[in-house]
This record gives sequence, C-alpha cells and structure tokens, in this order.
Amino acid sequence: MTLKEQLDTAMKQAMKARDDLRLSAVRMVRSTIKNREIEQQRELDDQGVIEVISSMVKQRRESIRLYGEGNRPDLVAKEEAELAVLLGFLPAQLTGDEIAELVAKVIGETEAHGIKDMGRVMKALTPLTAGRADGKTVSDTVRRLLS
Repeated sequence: MTLKEQLDTAMKQAMKARDDLRLSAVRMVRSTIKNREIEQQRELDDQGVIEVISSMVKQRRESIRLYGEGNRPDLVAKEEAELAVLLGFLPAQLTGDEIAELVAKVIGETEAHGIKDMGRVMKALTPLTAGRADGKTVSDTVRRLLS
C-alpha cells in the first residue's frame, strides 16, 4: 500500500471516528501533496510524499519551538498533536546512535578526511536518512565526526 493510499485510508478512518485533529492533519498533508504534484506536473511516488511529510514535520518542530518561546502552550499542544500524526506516516525514525553509525560508515566509504569533505558525505547520506532523521541532526553528527 502506497503512502498516498495510507493517507486516504487514514482520512476515512478519522472521518468515521470524528477525530477532527487527525482529519485536519491528514487533509493538510494531502493538500500539500496535491499542490506539489501540480507544481512539478507529475504524480509523486512514496519518496516524494516522504519529502513532503518531512518538510511538514520540520515546520511543526520549528513552530513548537517558537510557540514555546512565546509562552503559547495551547498552540504548542496543537502543533505537537499534528506532529504525532505526521510522524505516523514516516518510516521509523533513526536514533542518535544509529545516525552516528550510519555517518561513520558513509565517511569510511567516501574516504572523507576533514570538514572540507562534509558536502560529499551529506550528499551520500541524504538518500539514506530521508524521512528517517532530521537533517540538522545528521549535519551536526557529520560535522562532529569529521572534526
């Protein structure tokens, strides 16, 4: 079952369960996917859908941080609930240790020796971590291991 089919099923289930928050989040994802498809003039595959959801997760995390700084616990709670729904459609997230292990492996494969090789390592890592880890976390790990 493709991710788009999973989203359709989740939307139907949320409608039947009258789960407004989940329904709203799934509709938002489907809408963003549709807009991206129109923009690119092609249908998105699962990898494209994962990229859309990942960018939405990143937006939610940033919003949570900003609402927290602005002392808006009501909005933080809403964003956290939407984030939980979005994460349910992404592949299992990598832990810090798994990211470090993957980064070390790629550094060995690319024969990177210093921070100047970070771009080459990130280029090799991006397809492996797409949707499974936050880009900033991966970047920080690469920078730490190359230093």
